[in-house]
Amino acid sequence: MDWNGKTVGYALTGSHCTLEEVMPQIQRFKDGGANVVPIVSSTIMTTDTRFGTSLSWQKQLKDITENDIISTIVDAEPLGPSKLLDVMVIAPCTGNTTSKLANAMTDSPVLMAAKAQMRNSRPLVLAISTNDGLGLNAANIAKLLVTKNIYFVPFGQDDPVKKPNSLVAKMELVPETCYAALEGRQLQPLLIEKFESV
Repeated sequence: MDWNGKTVGYALTGSHCTLEEVMPQIQRFKDGGANVVPIVSSTIMTTDTRFGTSLSWQKQLKDITENDIISTIVDAEPLGPSKLLDVMVIAPCTGNTTSKLANAMTDSPVLMAAKAQMRNSRPLVLAISTNDGLGLNAANIAKLLVTKNIYFVPFGQDDPVKKPNSLVAKMELVPETCYAALEGRQLQPLLIEKFESV
C-alpha cells in the first residue's frame, strides 16, 4: 500500500497485552511512506505492566514514527482545526474507550483526537480489544457500527471458551482497513474467526 503524502493518526489505549501486536502495524505505515502521528491515553503514558514499561512503549513509538507523542487533551484539540489527519486509527481500542466514544465522552487525548476526526468527517478506524464486547459493550459497538465515517478492523472472539464475551480485532489488518476506510468502505468480512478452534 502506498501511504506517501498521507498522515495517519495512530492512537493506542490501555489494552497492554495487545501493544506488541500493533507496533509492527505502525512500522508498516511508516514503511509505506506515511507520516504517523502517535496519540496515547494516559494509561500508556503512566502504567508499567508485565507486558512492558510505559517508557519502553513511548520509546518504541517515537523511534518508529519519528514524531512527538500527543498525550494531552490540549495537544490533541488542534487536530480538528488543522485537519492534519487523513485517517485515524485507535488500535488497540479498549472497551472503556469504545464505551466513551459511543456515548460522546471526551476525557482523554485519544477521545479528543477521535472527536476532532469526526468533526472533519474523516475516517476513524477502531481495532477493538475488549473483554466485554459481547457483554455490556455490545450495545456500544452496535452504535458505532452504524455511525458515519467509523470503520472497524475485522474482529472475532479470541477465547470463546474461557472468555466468551471477549472480542479482539485482527491487528495485522489495521493498514488494510485504514486503506479501505479512505475509500469510504468497510473492509470485509467484518466478523472473523480470531483464533482457530482447538
